[in-house]
Amino acid sequence: MKISVDTGSCVSSGQCVLLAPGTFDQDEEDGTVVLLAEEPSDGEEAVRQAELTCPAAAIRLSGT
Repeated sequence: MKISVDTGSCVSSGQCVLLAPGTFDQDEEDGTVVLLAEEPSDGEEAVRQAELTCPAAAIRLSGT
């Protein structure tokens, strides 16, 4: 599984960070998603939940 994020569509809700803090973070200035690892470090299920929970659909998983 490979992870990508679209910071332009991110609405800074932070759900991804709550669900998978080893994979996602938030930019200190505007709160947009920061991808810490292109491969899930929190486990695939946590990253899948982050993708499904993102209100802006800014997280994309491929190779699943």
